[in-house]
Amino acid sequence: MKKLPIEFYNHHDVTAIAKALLGKILVTKFDGITTSGRIVETEAYVALTDKASHSFGGKRTSRNEHMYAAAGTSYVYICYGMHHLFNVVTNKKGIPDAVLIRAVEPIQGIDDMLIRTGKKKLDYTLTRGPGNVGKALGINKLHSGLNLLKNEIYIADDGFEYNAATIVAGKRIGIDGAGKDALLPYRFYIRHNKFVSAVRT
Repeated sequence: MKKLPIEFYNHHDVTAIAKALLGKILVTKFDGITTSGRIVETEAYVALTDKASHSFGGKRTSRNEHMYAAAGTSYVYICYGMHHLFNVVTNKKGIPDAVLIRAVEPIQGIDDMLIRTGKKKLDYTLTRGPGNVGKALGINKLHSGLNLLKNEIYIADDGFEYNAATIVAGKRIGIDGAGKDALLPYRFYIRHNKFVSAVRT
């Protein structure tokens, strides 16, 4: 299993990256605890022109500053005051493209994930949805701005690939206020995977 190289993230097409991330493994190593899961659902957010993106129109604040960082940087923000959502920054520095990791299928450290989430046993709710991904893997706002080529958070390739026929593209979730951009097919997920969000498009 090898960490994804910087070339993977430094690409002009964020939707292609969002799709290519399916099947890769998201790994966290905090305080001696390693947890990981295979990515089964992502959403792409396009810099500047995408009304669903935090960077639409060139908006730049303390909250979204890490979106403007170099490719391969983590961007974590808090949603509804409680959910810590993990994103992967792509493209060149200053072009705030990003991919939200919406769901993973747990691989390593499941007992630790259960402790973090307060769940009694493993089921599909453990890492379904971006808030659950962050909680189970121990990711929070303090981890925003990390270099994904280092060791605290990284994404790896173990050679596994999903069959192209199992990959679905559809509209993103929870962005109805983005007008026609809410209908763009920028969400990618694995068909019939139980860890994928309940909304099917």
